[in-house]
Amino acid sequence: MLAVTILGNNSAVPAYNRHPTSQVVTVGNNLLLLDCGEGTQIQMMRYQIRRRKISHIFISHLHGDHYYGLVGLINSFALLGRLQPLVIIGPPLLEKIVRLQLEAGENKMPFDLTFKHIQEGVLVNETDFKVTAFKTEHRITCYGFLIEEKKLPRRIDGTKLQLYNVPINQIEGIRQGLNVVQTDGTIIANHLLSLPNIAPKKYAFCADTRYTESFIDVVNNVDLMYHETTYLNNIAALAYDRFHSTTIQAASFALKANAQKLLIGHFSSKYNDLTEFLTEATSIFTNTFLAIEGTTFYA
Repeated sequence: MLAVTILGNNSAVPAYNRHPTSQVVTVGNNLLLLDCGEGTQIQMMRYQIRRRKISHIFISHLHGDHYYGLVGLINSFALLGRLQPLVIIGPPLLEKIVRLQLEAGENKMPFDLTFKHIQEGVLVNETDFKVTAFKTEHRITCYGFLIEEKKLPRRIDGTKLQLYNVPINQIEGIRQGLNVVQTDGTIIANHLLSLPNIAPKKYAFCADTRYTESFIDVVNNVDLMYHETTYLNNIAALAYDRFHSTTIQAASFALKANAQKLLIGHFSSKYNDLTEFLTEATSIFTNTFLAIEGTTFYA
């Protein structure tokens, strides 16, 4: 399973009960946090996110609305007795900023806290998921993230294992698509013991950026795409000057990238009512949704 829960969907200034950018991605049994704007840990409690299960935090760039909640969250992890290691991946200066604040308060971490510097390419490559970074076009260096499930080619059919009396030590090979050779030399074809697996899902988090197709090859054909949509299209020139995107631009990008579903967010505090955001975006890309806080979207 790959799903995204929205914790924050506003841009620089919190407004109208909307919070700065933050999302939790569920991929298999893993929770990944994408950006950590001010108020993220409050949102986690509000929406009952299992904080202890967060293994990685990815920070797209060093504008405050994307990481000002990070130190508070780390400190709360420590106060609550977290023991699980935590990996934070972000711009090189992030480690210095965070460690200075923790040292100033003489905070002791009861868990291993590891920082990795973000760069283009594969950032994390685990057994059941992979995360790849790509550069966007923002006022400062900023990265988006492609999160991909990994699935074995086949699913085990338990009833068939019993029928053919297949030993447990053969299961991993069956999942990989291998046939089973019994002790008497009889070969049991893989398709008799397993079923095709569901295709792995992909989620693209297209962080702060003005319109560009520079990373479209990385995110082509994703099941679910988030693209920042700070402004309505009538101020596209302002969006460009501020290195942000509009509704029509985000929708056009999703269409060209052949995405299956589009989420739009990072709304400017200029807007109270978001209805027009959805109206404009769906005029280009029908399967568009507002990234409403507390909502979980499935790839």
